[in-house]
Amino acid sequence: MKNWLTWTSLALFGMFLGCATFPTTATSTNPIFVQTNNQEYVWESVVDVLHNYHFGIAREDRLSGLIETNYLVGAGILEPWHHDSVGCENKLESTFQSIRRKAVVSVQPAEGGYLVSVQVFKELEDAPAGLPNAPGTASFSDRVRLSSDFNTQGSSHDRQDSVWIPRGRDLELEHALLVALQQRLTGGR
Repeated sequence: MKNWLTWTSLALFGMFLGCATFPTTATSTNPIFVQTNNQEYVWESVVDVLHNYHFGIAREDRLSGLIETNYLVGAGILEPWHHDSVGCENKLESTFQSIRRKAVVSVQPAEGGYLVSVQVFKELEDAPAGLPNAPGTASFSDRVRLSSDFNTQGSSHDRQDSVWIPRGRDLELEHALLVALQQRLTGGR
């Protein structure tokens, strides 16, 4: 009985910690102004902050000043070390529904420095019924004939791809990224 109570308490604590939001003292607007003439410092700081949020970089274009990330699957309640699902509502949503996010950061020269803006786009997965990797269909599928072909890749006519539904911008994550950037760029020199 005591072990069950301990594990239940730890699970509830983990859910609380996963849902907890830690207040930040800095506030930010979108875009933020960075007073420096060192574009390399601003650029690398943006990339570092994106990596801290576990975003992989898909494309960097210094000429246009754009950094685009790969999509990142949203963290649920039991993943408090991932910070891409900001707030309890987003963590709960990512726990019970597949959510993915992509960030686009713009670094543009301005008088006396740079303007850094962040846009985060959020999408919800609309998975078709009977996905090949779903429990039950992953082991034995009645739609596929047995054959001696040992190719582990499913044939294209047997696979059904998910559809991702745009949900707009994730303003909470945009704000969190901007606050992290502002703190790094003003305190990290």
